[in-house]
Amino acid sequence: MALPLSRQKALREWKLYFFIIPSLLLVATFSYFPAASAIYHSFFDWQGGDNKQLIGFDNFRRAMGDQVLWDSFKTVSILIVFNLFKMIPSILMAVLIHRLKSDNAQYLYRVLLVVPMIVPGLVTLFIWKFFFDPNLGVLNNVLDFTGIKSLLVSLDGFFGWGVFFDNVPIGWLSQPELILPALFIWGFPWIGTVGVLIYLAGLQSIGQEVYEAAELDGVGPFQKFLYIELPLILTQVRLSLVLLIIGTLQGYGLQLLLLGDAGGPGGRGMVPGLWMYNRAFIAGEFGYACAVGMILFVFILGLTYINNKYVRVEK
Repeated sequence: MALPLSRQKALREWKLYFFIIPSLLLVATFSYFPAASAIYHSFFDWQGGDNKQLIGFDNFRRAMGDQVLWDSFKTVSILIVFNLFKMIPSILMAVLIHRLKSDNAQYLYRVLLVVPMIVPGLVTLFIWKFFFDPNLGVLNNVLDFTGIKSLLVSLDGFFGWGVFFDNVPIGWLSQPELILPALFIWGFPWIGTVGVLIYLAGLQSIGQEVYEAAELDGVGPFQKFLYIELPLILTQVRLSLVLLIIGTLQGYGLQLLLLGDAGGPGGRGMVPGLWMYNRAFIAGEFGYACAVGMILFVFILGLTYINNKYVRVEK
């Protein structure tokens, strides 16, 4: 005998809750417990192990006067600006792929974009570290071959930078003045696979009738991008902006591999995440590292709130 529709619906909902509740418990255990543990240990003088001494807000007071920490926030702010410019090539690539008339060609280029994702990120970082090598690196060889280095030497002589010299390899990762330019060059041509796919998803939602109307009005390719495509993918741009800010503030793997745990010469590449790592695993100050992590969390939360509140997209 079949159950009434109301009973069937109630049974389906019960089965749904049966799977949702354990899933939420797993999320809470593996996502929120580490954060709660960091908050707890930030109030202790903890050098690792079982020896802990409750010191209240002393770690946070120390952080307020930590010049290295605040300099690292200045550095990461510059990197965020760099990464904003790096969003442009991904947007343009997505538009170019979207404008291809052949569906097969679009599919091929999407596949070609996804293929690099199978390469582990650590391998990519090692490749870039080789690119920056002053003697064998690809970057210096390209600059020598194209004559750009001679131009840089001439500009250096005019402006008095004291960075580029004849017959001296450029130390991208060994000269404090070149640390930030090297971090800006990293990732060239700055076409992110995930970003391109996100923008493509937004572009594919634009109706063909919009393009037909634009063509009837004599709108050119650049005007299409400026007045049709860009405004209609601002939702995706906003999402990428949030992910970019969070990823840049949290990330430190690039700086750790390229520059070491001290952030390179003069600490010019030090970012908050790397300073947290340095305090925890180099200095053994786990309690202070947890306090730095909490300050970083507050910054990320605040910037995310500002982005959600003030960066709006008109529908």
